[in-house]
Amino acid sequence: MMIAAHEGVTERKMFGGLAFMLGGNMCCGVLEDDLMLRVGPERYDDALARPGARPMDFTGRPMKGMVYVDGNTVATDAKLRDWIDVAVGFVGSLPAKGP
Repeated sequence: MMIAAHEGVTERKMFGGLAFMLGGNMCCGVLEDDLMLRVGPERYDDALARPGARPMDFTGRPMKGMVYVDGNTVATDAKLRDWIDVAVGFVGSLPAKGP
């Protein structure tokens, strides 16, 4: 998997799906047919402007900095990698959390 190539990646059940943590911070995951991504507040509006993206509203309210991407939108490795890179770029800038 593309995210597994990064050091410090772990898996965790989260938001009713499977999340991938980078340095202890939620980076991306899968929930049913959707990709969930932590893109950060600064890239949030740009992410939402992309095809297939919508606000992540797991709690009933949009979570700023988090998006869902329709699985059909990331059907190719290149499109999936592009989205993963956005999430890794943001989460990689965060301080690692302890165990």
